[in-house]
Amino acid sequence: MSQKNSPRLSRAAYTNLIRSIGLSDFKVKYNASVLGYFWTLAKPLLLFSILFIVFTKFLHIGKDIPFYSLQLLVGIMIWNYFAESSITAMNSIVSKGGLIRKIYFPREIIVLASGLTSFMTLLLNLAVVPFFMFIKHVPVSLNVIFIIPLLIELFLFTVGLSLMLSALFVKFRDIGHIWEVSLQGLFYATPIIYAPSVIPERYRGLILLNPIAQIVQDIRNVLITPTAITSEQALKGILGFIPLLLVLAVLILGVSYFNKSSGKFAEDV
Repeated sequence: MSQKNSPRLSRAAYTNLIRSIGLSDFKVKYNASVLGYFWTLAKPLLLFSILFIVFTKFLHIGKDIPFYSLQLLVGIMIWNYFAESSITAMNSIVSKGGLIRKIYFPREIIVLASGLTSFMTLLLNLAVVPFFMFIKHVPVSLNVIFIIPLLIELFLFTVGLSLMLSALFVKFRDIGHIWEVSLQGLFYATPIIYAPSVIPERYRGLILLNPIAQIVQDIRNVLITPTAITSEQALKGILGFIPLLLVLAVLILGVSYFNKSSGKFAEDV
């Protein structure tokens, strides 16, 4: 069925569709699972436990880093969201091929709904962080409010990248393998299991040009400890805005490329 002859949804239904697809994907994700929604918290905690034991007990990393366990936990939660959301969204258009051929609606709704599902998981994960902060006696300042714009920045960056990946994946399925390998490299290039302070100062700014690294460090800085090095501190001056500009560029390019490619999705999927 062509898009021209497909039934069109009203504008009022778009928001409901995003919510419906997002909630449906969230429920399906844990369908037939014994632990169900508990896995949203269990997965990052299990990964955190493994990495914490390996890097602190065997490799002795993090002993000089304030509240290292909490910094590691928050870093893992943010990374899991980014990796899971981008991979799921990349496959979202292809997996919803039947729906795309039956009814016309803005295709970006599928990617946004997919991203919303992963973002809901991230928020549920972060909800337990204050409990660990209390146990570790982490002092809380008013700067904690800045976690809101940082989470918005994270969501927008991930959505922009997801839009581009999902459009590319429709035409080139090899993108799936390339992105999975890229994520492995990006994980070690991002200060998740280590702090930027262990990196030679001349390379520190380069590492923190990465928007994910910038977001991780900024959230650690406002939520856990002001000693966490931020991209603004490492890059200094106007260069500190480069990660933000990269987020904006990725979002614009992602939206532009997706809109340019979406007209042929019904034929290609």
